[in-house]
Amino acid sequence: MENFDVVIVGAGPAGLTAGIFCSRAGLKTLCLEKLAVGGQASLSYSIENFPSILSISGFDLAIKILEQAKSCGMIYREENVVGVSKSRGGFKVETKSNTYMAKKVILACGNKARKLGLEKEEQFIGRGISYCASCDGGFFKNKIVAVVGGGDTAVSDVEYLTRVASKIYLINRSEKFKAGIRKINEIKKFKNVEVLTNAKVLYLIGNDKLEGINVEVDGKKRKFAIDGLFVAIGHVPDLSFLNIDVKLDNLGYIIVDENMQTSIKNLFAAGDIVSKNFKQVITACSDGAIAGNSCVGGK
Repeated sequence: MENFDVVIVGAGPAGLTAGIFCSRAGLKTLCLEKLAVGGQASLSYSIENFPSILSISGFDLAIKILEQAKSCGMIYREENVVGVSKSRGGFKVETKSNTYMAKKVILACGNKARKLGLEKEEQFIGRGISYCASCDGGFFKNKIVAVVGGGDTAVSDVEYLTRVASKIYLINRSEKFKAGIRKINEIKKFKNVEVLTNAKVLYLIGNDKLEGINVEVDGKKRKFAIDGLFVAIGHVPDLSFLNIDVKLDNLGYIIVDENMQTSIKNLFAAGDIVSKNFKQVITACSDGAIAGNSCVGGK
């Protein structure tokens, strides 16, 4: 059983930035990630609002931050955290393969994709339904696909898929988009993109795999034959591994103070898992910097 000053759960922008601040200050710091470095940010095809960088993929940005954190002394391991609980003198962090003791813990685990909640959705995951265009888009080369959502992720998914699919439907439940108007206008220029507003997917069509969708558009039902459906309607908190009662908001996000400390002393949170209105890569990095500095300062 290894002992650390700080264990960070999650290697997205928030967790990695926290790792920089902790390890630079001489704290023995471990960062654990269950999937791949970068978290949800790594799925972004292009990030264009990070200071000093005109455009970069989320994965490339995450790799740069990881390299910096490791150069400062942070230890990075790809392990799935299955339990975080209080222990004498700190916390016990359990993964599927190891158990670690930490004086302080930073939760930077992000969220999981929100699902449509339709019949057959679980059945069709990996058989036509995906929650990551940059991960699975290559399987739909020259095929017809649809993207559900109206935010930055949905628009980025469409932009990525224009280079792969023969036809892309963007399905948004209202006329207004959460994504920036410039991005919306850009994707409308692609000849293989059709934007459907005031639209809602009613049910999925297919037996062993997805073959189409039934959509209500402006009050009228329409059927679309598609090969793939990419769901980009946001995310929900995933704290199933946390065996500590922390104060949450009514949506399940962690409430923190100005030092990013939760309602439990020496347990911090940063990034998309935190209760806040504005969630971007740059704000996640800010959260991580504050959380890391708070660990150093002993607050």
